[in-house]
Formats: sequence, structure tokens, C-alpha cells
Amino acid sequence: MYVISIAAGLAGCHPRTLRIYEEEGLLDPVRTDTNIRLYSDEDLERVRAIRYLTQTRGVNLAGVKLLLQLRDAADLMDEIATELAREDAEAEAQQTIEVTHGPTTRRPRLRQRQKGVEL
Repeated sequence: MYVISIAAGLAGCHPRTLRIYEEEGLLDPVRTDTNIRLYSDEDLERVRAIRYLTQTRGVNLAGVKLLLQLRDAADLMDEIATELAREDAEAEAQQTIEVTHGPTTRRPRLRQRQKGVEL
């Protein structure tokens, strides 16, 4: 964790830039009990991404905010897809065990209603 002056030096920007990014909702540094901002390595990577988008690609801060939200949503979707794939693999492994060794325990059959018809 770095205080704002060190973090700004490592990110290659002015401390005011980090404050602006925070005001715009692009960064959320942790704060100490005495309200001192502390930046992590992850925060610094985010600052570098923001600076690349604004300085190299010409994106304004509103555009950067949108892009970062989309990236966060994409990361979430990747995590969900990974979790679902893991659950599918576990279910398939369980099915394989049941087919080769027989079911370990009987599960009650669940009945569902669909449009008033019992299945």
C-alpha cells in the first residue's frame, strides 16, 4: 500500500490526478482511520490503464469509466462461466461414478408443475 505521493510517482502522474480519478469514481483507494488514501498495486495498474486510455487513445474520463465498468462486467461473466463449467464437470464426474458403481444414495424425484400439469 502506498500513500498518494508515492503512488503518483509510481504511476507517473501528479497526486491531483489521482484525486480527480477518485472524484470521477474511477478509483477507490482504501483510507486509514486518519483519512489518508492508500493505493494498492491493483490501483496503480488501474491508473496506468486509465492514463493509457486518456493519453494514448484519446478517451475522456466518462468513456474510461464506461470501459472499466464493461471490463468489470466481462470479468464477472468470466468468473460465472468458470464456476458453471466447474459445477458441470463435477456433475459429470458424479454421473460417471454412478454409472460405473451405481448410485451412492437415492435422491427423491422432484416433481414440478408446468402450466397446471404435473410432470
